[in-house]
Amino acid sequence: MENHYDVIVAGAGLAGTLAAASAARKGMKVLLLDKNKESEPGKKTNWGWVCGDAVADSHIQFIRKKLGIEFTKEELGQPVEGVVALSPDLKSRFMFDGKGYVLERPKFEAKLLDFARKSGVHFIPEFDVENPVIEKDYIVGVSGKDKTMKHMEFRAKVIIDCLGVATNLRRKLPDNPYIDKTVDIDDMESTGRYIYEVEIEKEDLNYYDPKIALIHLNQVIAPGGYGWVFPKAGGKNRINIGIGTQKSSIEARNKALGKKDTLHSLMDEYVKSIPIIKSVKLDNSDNNGKGYWSVAVRRQMESLVYNGYMGAGDSMAMPNPISAGGIGPALISGVIAGEHAANAVKAGDVSIKGLWPYNFEFNEMYGKKTACMEAFRTYMQSLNNDLLNFGMKNFLTSKEAQEVAYGMTPELGAISKLKLAAKGLSNIEAFMDLVWVINKMKTLNSIYEKYPRSPDDNFVEWKQSVKREIEETQAKFKPHPI
Repeated sequence: MENHYDVIVAGAGLAGTLAAASAARKGMKVLLLDKNKESEPGKKTNWGWVCGDAVADSHIQFIRKKLGIEFTKEELGQPVEGVVALSPDLKSRFMFDGKGYVLERPKFEAKLLDFARKSGVHFIPEFDVENPVIEKDYIVGVSGKDKTMKHMEFRAKVIIDCLGVATNLRRKLPDNPYIDKTVDIDDMESTGRYIYEVEIEKEDLNYYDPKIALIHLNQVIAPGGYGWVFPKAGGKNRINIGIGTQKSSIEARNKALGKKDTLHSLMDEYVKSIPIIKSVKLDNSDNNGKGYWSVAVRRQMESLVYNGYMGAGDSMAMPNPISAGGIGPALISGVIAGEHAANAVKAGDVSIKGLWPYNFEFNEMYGKKTACMEAFRTYMQSLNNDLLNFGMKNFLTSKEAQEVAYGMTPELGAISKLKLAAKGLSNIEAFMDLVWVINKMKTLNSIYEKYPRSPDDNFVEWKQSVKREIEETQAKFKPHPI
């Protein structure tokens, strides 16, 4: 019985360590597996913890309240007053997200792992999870290889998948109508990120702000996504700088401009485009200075559970569809996944029905707004820089833009006045498209407000209704960066 547990968590990243700790603190015998060395929990690739590292303070307060875990400046890194999105011409600025931090990710992850182990979690590093163990349509364990390449199998009543966007477990689930096993390539953002120590030649808060996380919307520099410059703690003018791009948008941009740019070349162009930065030096502490990764920017999987199986964080496509921010939903989902796994084990029902309360709680806490955000992201990717400049100046107030960023649907004010201001056919069309997508967001929000309370509550029909609305939006708005 030494390989039998109440709960197995695959992946010791943000969601995984919290799921393991949360379940253990509710009396479960928990095993946590991770492919990385013990000193590098949650590391995504050989490049490191590739991420913008920004998280809202509200999410940190959530896990403090739930688990009692306390953090120091060493883990939280650089405090910021908010996130500001700038138009391509830098003339319009929208602030959202409020106070937060740009984390020191390796130290933050290590703190979470230490907390999980002190909560009673059994941790095995350098274990490569390869397959789910399936019996009678239930996920009853995982198999893989340890650091000696020895094949091993572990079993549990509940498996929590926190292996990230490329997880083997989700992709190898039995065919089912609940969880999509793959993520469409157009719902992915390819990201590049460097951590630099730089000299600032002159102050320009449009390019670097020690108190603000800056996002640059620019379809030429970052087609289908955005660039970012986030301040980092631990040294003067230390920054996290990166871009996110969409494959179809890069292809459309290259075709229009007669170029052959890739994520790598666009990343280097973006660094060079920041005019106030000079004397760039890579900070490769923890082998984390430079890296590339992919992020899902669709709504989370409509169901996060199957028989004996749960998912949290990137494995369930939880990052914010507009900002690609994945830390917040990973923290939330990790904590509540562990709680609901423990509840189901105690109740003696780890079927999809027994695990369904996790679906419902995550939907209420975070998930119900992501489909409408996916619709708005699709609309944004159809706008070129001229339309972005005009739209950010004339279409939305700062308050309305903030509401969109939070997954709310604003009541657009003074529509007739805005129409009048939208001189030029393309601007009028873009504004009418904005009105259309806001209405679509309202429709999606109303659908998610009726999230099924059990898998038997017309879930398949509900999921199809979501899919129809998203597909209609995708058909209307195609990537058009130039």
